[in-house]
Amino acid sequence: MLQLTRAGKRFGHKLLFEKIDWQITPGERTGLVGGNGTGKSTLLRILAGLDSLDDGSMESTGGMTFGYLPQDGLQLHGRSVFDECLSAFAKTQALEHKIQRLHSQLAELPPHSGEYAAVIEQLTRSDAEFHAQDGYTIEARVGTVLSGLGFSKEDWQRKTEEFSGGWQMRIALAKLLLEKPDLLLLDEPTNHLDLEARNWLEGYLHAYPHAYILVSHDRFFLDIATDKIVELWNHRLYSYTGNYEKYLQQKAERQVQLEAAYRHQREHIEHLESFITRFRAQATKARQVQSRVKELERIERIELPPAETEIHFTFPQPPASGRTVVEALQISKSYGEKQVFSGVQFTIERGERIALVGPNGAGKSTLIRLLAALDAPTTGQIRLGHNVALQYFAQDQYKELNADARMLDDLGRSAPRIPQTELRNLLGCFLFSGEDVFKPLGVLSGGERNRYALARLLVSPANFLLLDEPTNHLDMRAKEVLLEAIRSFTGTVVFVSHDRAFIDALATRVFEIRDGAVRVYTGNYEDYLWQISRQAEAAAANSSAQDLKQSNGNSSSLSPAGLPANERQPENEPIKRVSRINPIRLRQMQDRCNVLEEEIPRMESAIQTTEEQLGVYVSAEHYQAQQRQLDEMRADHAAMLTEWEELIVQLEEQAAISSPNA
Repeated sequence: MLQLTRAGKRFGHKLLFEKIDWQITPGERTGLVGGNGTGKSTLLRILAGLDSLDDGSMESTGGMTFGYLPQDGLQLHGRSVFDECLSAFAKTQALEHKIQRLHSQLAELPPHSGEYAAVIEQLTRSDAEFHAQDGYTIEARVGTVLSGLGFSKEDWQRKTEEFSGGWQMRIALAKLLLEKPDLLLLDEPTNHLDLEARNWLEGYLHAYPHAYILVSHDRFFLDIATDKIVELWNHRLYSYTGNYEKYLQQKAERQVQLEAAYRHQREHIEHLESFITRFRAQATKARQVQSRVKELERIERIELPPAETEIHFTFPQPPASGRTVVEALQISKSYGEKQVFSGVQFTIERGERIALVGPNGAGKSTLIRLLAALDAPTTGQIRLGHNVALQYFAQDQYKELNADARMLDDLGRSAPRIPQTELRNLLGCFLFSGEDVFKPLGVLSGGERNRYALARLLVSPANFLLLDEPTNHLDMRAKEVLLEAIRSFTGTVVFVSHDRAFIDALATRVFEIRDGAVRVYTGNYEDYLWQISRQAEAAAANSSAQDLKQSNGNSSSLSPAGLPANERQPENEPIKRVSRINPIRLRQMQDRCNVLEEEIPRMESAIQTTEEQLGVYVSAEHYQAQQRQLDEMRADHAAMLTEWEELIVQLEEQAAISSPNA
């Protein structure tokens, strides 16, 4: 489908990569990984045709389509959110307009003319093509994707320019997903998504029919969404089969094999060099010496790439607080007429690590600001326990930094007892190395300053940390350092994060903020998902029982004709006039009805099989995936039944008006 041959790219004197060979096949689900600055984003732009190679070549299959989502920077304007996404189906919409024009022409032509027959032929072809493109469902598909990415129905008709940059990136992502190009190129697609939208995207990509390549620093997302990892490292490309977890295992195994091969080769080279040195001066050994010289020249030397340094950092442990760190007593918070939550009550104990989760706008940042005493609750009270000292890290923490201070000097003042070597190692982990550590903080970008602010917090923490999106702008290496530091921290932590792996590895309890309430769940994020799935099961079972009871209760309220009294036709209501449908459209309706009559039993059988599989518990994650699949099948089944019933009614009406006795 697409192939790179001995590809190379430089930026000035800096070599990004060279001699890359990469063949991308249809249906490939690839994660592109590597350290910051290795060229991942540049390589995606090259694949998308937005940048060129300095060396080598790239070839692709004729007619192949590409879709590229950058990390940020897209600006959309001029259309509503829904219309912007509908533009992904421009060809299908044009075909629909053509069909409408052809129908208008038919109405004006004599039925037995040659022109009528020609238009009928065009209409048949166009309608078949429209049906093949699933043109009747494009609006439903747009709604599904927008809802999955977190847009409410009220947002659909808002202008795109009314949304922030992060939400504009969501719109661009929605449009790409709807276009379904042959190769989808996603650079950090989860950067602007909350957990719910991220979980939805995982499911969508799982069913994506074509190839995609994605760059992400979200380990869990890579584990779920990929079955191949390609790593840019040491200016070369290395391919691994499997997801991110398997990549780590294979990379470690490959490194062991490479080191063993390097040692064996060094031993062989030293043996050859020793023989040459020993017998070079002896004429009787000249032929053997020359043979070994040639062998030595032919050896392709194995090079060990520079070892990746591992950084381990632990918090300076703070003085202990009392057992109860904070109590929330019937708190509520409103902004004008908008109520964020009300009647919230909980207690946080020393040493707990609390993850705040919920959809965007539910109030996660609001709650963490209340705990930090930056905002006051509208009603209720928040009490801090004995000897509690809190420290708050905001999403825009960089605004609190002294812009004139040099980075290393500022960090040293925050932690005078930590050696400068250790401070520089920590900064290196957060992607500041070399002369960068002497830069004034004011010249750094917002993302860089936020990274520095987090490193600064690590060297002098309080015993109660409130962290709002601490994993933003961090690569996997920095996340691992942060995770390790927090797990060894003896204080208490409340945090907001959209990184599933980070929450799973860290949280001891989950606070879900939704619909104005805070619900508390024990365990990490996976435990939380399992608990809410069990609650959803119980609610569905209860709803089914109520529906059955109501149905049995209404069975006696039928009219003599067999219809409920409230559905009988009023005596004075005018008779509905049924218009005749075009013969071609009538035949298509009949064909569709036949297809549905075959598909509905198959769907019912598939639903029954999935329901039986749900009875075998494997894991919370597996259960949730099966439950989502079951919900989708039930929705499809209901939609097919509705469509079939409507078609039957229309076909019977057409048969009635075509009958001689009609």
